[in-house]
Amino acid sequence: MASQRQRTLVVVRHAKADWPDVPDHERPLADRGRQDAPQIGNWLVGQRVHPDHVVCSTAQRTRETWKLMGKVFDPKPHTSYDDRLYDASAQTLLYVVQETPDDVETLVLIGHNPGVATLVSALAGSSDGDALERAREKYATSGIALMRFEGTWGDLNEKGAHLAAFETPRA
Repeated sequence: MASQRQRTLVVVRHAKADWPDVPDHERPLADRGRQDAPQIGNWLVGQRVHPDHVVCSTAQRTRETWKLMGKVFDPKPHTSYDDRLYDASAQTLLYVVQETPDDVETLVLIGHNPGVATLVSALAGSSDGDALERAREKYATSGIALMRFEGTWGDLNEKGAHLAAFETPRA
């Protein structure tokens, strides 16, 4: 029954971006970001997390983050790029998550602060150890929140998930 299935939501803040003289949407990753981004994928593999679907902001730095972190996944998950994730509020991010098809068990959302940090804080009804405290204190670039809940994506709401882990991998 779909409502009883365990779901995994992975909320990723893009890796460290550079500040060249380009519009914000076109900012690429900095050297450190290109080093850190693969570690996100490696960390997820270490947690035995393989996404079914990835929803990524259309910004250059988020697309580059996914390209580098996604190399470790085989088969490659279905990926969509959504303009709504760029500069999105936590509420908008939640709407995107709630639209996820029921056949998806593991969703990766790749976006920007402050939206991703606010979303994780709002969804976490509980957490392992100090994961929630650390996520609230500083959701740094390349930050990853691993959240779990039972039910449908459409039913996920405030305090409806368990924050199983929060990490900021470094190369």
